[in-house]
Amino acid sequence: MTISIANAPCSWGVDDPDNPYLPAWQKVLHEAAQAGYKSIELGPWGYLPVQADELSDALNRHGLSLVAGTIFDDLVSEQNFPAMVALTHNICRNLKTVPTAEKVHGKNTPPPYLVIIDFGNPERAALAGQPTKAPRLSSADWQTMMAHISALSEIAWKEYGVRPVIHPHAGGCIEYEDEIAQLVADIPHSVAGLCLDTGHLFYSGMEPIAALDKYWDRIDYLHFKDINASVWRDVIGGGVDFFSACAQGVMCPLGCGAINYPQIHEFLRQRHYQGWITIEQERDPRNADTSLRDVTASLQYLQSVGF
Repeated sequence: MTISIANAPCSWGVDDPDNPYLPAWQKVLHEAAQAGYKSIELGPWGYLPVQADELSDALNRHGLSLVAGTIFDDLVSEQNFPAMVALTHNICRNLKTVPTAEKVHGKNTPPPYLVIIDFGNPERAALAGQPTKAPRLSSADWQTMMAHISALSEIAWKEYGVRPVIHPHAGGCIEYEDEIAQLVADIPHSVAGLCLDTGHLFYSGMEPIAALDKYWDRIDYLHFKDINASVWRDVIGGGVDFFSACAQGVMCPLGCGAINYPQIHEFLRQRHYQGWITIEQERDPRNADTSLRDVTASLQYLQSVGF
């Protein structure tokens, strides 16, 4: 089983490029390489250099490649959609130009990927991980979001050869089990794959292996996180919004939390998975001084259990 492992800037607290507390992007690339990673996600547009030649030089200096870029925004609003179209072109144009992750897969569609995440509904973000309380989109709004995701996916895949993968995310409008089921019914695999995230599945009340098994034929790419179960129970019980929960340490290094990665390794071995996995540990960027320690520990832990 050949599995390649990457990391992402969110492990240094980089989600909002306008956050004044973000660490320097040079630090993120340096520490990702120092920890032993060969590839990294792009993070939010505008954090790493947006000029392809400058970005290529920076990646090459650190022996890194890009495994994916991400859209993490409101995908329901018609007013926001033109900006998402422009963003898709910008990300995919760079992914076609800069060093990208090694294509060593079996049946999985190889990188680079465009990870598509809906996020931007304040009510949903406030009720992350609470399926009985979170309001669902109206049928009309859901279909608008599906149409937007399909259109962005078509741009990425047909114009640039970048594989679009939809990522159900805690606090977004595609989070819970019924929403993932509706998503795969509405958007065929020929249009976009899935990027399932073990941490977000757990956070939202699902059992990660059961979800991986159910949607196996739709998965092109995986994200790994771990969850501090004690903090998770506290934030869910207290109705804490998703990013406040991250600031409180709900995400922890792999092997330190509630998710059984030896079992996941065995599951992936039985399914002959040969795709990419990206480790993430979302946090407040003001806590990025421990990121190198944590991303190193997570990679070493996965290697210790057979990855």
